[in-house]
Amino acid sequence: MGATTSFFAFVPLQVGAALFLAPALCFSHGTSKGDLVLDHPYATPSLAGVNNGSAYLRGINNKGDKPDRLVSASSPVARRVELHRMELEGTVMRMREVPAIDLPPKTVTELRHSGSYHLMLMDLKQPLKDGDRFDMTLNFERAGSQTVKVWVQKPRDLPTGGTHQH
Repeated sequence: MGATTSFFAFVPLQVGAALFLAPALCFSHGTSKGDLVLDHPYATPSLAGVNNGSAYLRGINNKGDKPDRLVSASSPVARRVELHRMELEGTVMRMREVPAIDLPPKTVTELRHSGSYHLMLMDLKQPLKDGDRFDMTLNFERAGSQTVKVWVQKPRDLPTGGTHQH
């Protein structure tokens, strides 16, 4: 092998591409927009006969010095996406649509299936199945819009047989 021969000349194309893309793939399930880091967008599989679904983010990290707000979201898989908050009223957990989700500076705000906030996918165009992927655009007051790739998966820390569904 001469001094100018590339390592990739002796590696099958698929393997070479995988080696080249591996660093990008390790970070491909999160993205940044301005001071915001959008970590692990995911949705849970929908139940048969239910035309709404739920989407989440492990967290939105506002690394900046100024507050921001998530003001809306949209996705081609649903007629509309609503921002929701779960609140305990006495002994009953209530879900309510909110106009925005505050993102304080130097703070991670979770939008988890086990937390206070989530995104409701209203009037799904088809059921969400484990392993599916879809785009969702998040609109922020300061940072602008960012489209993320949402992965449909069963959360690891959810009891068997249950998901946050409406």
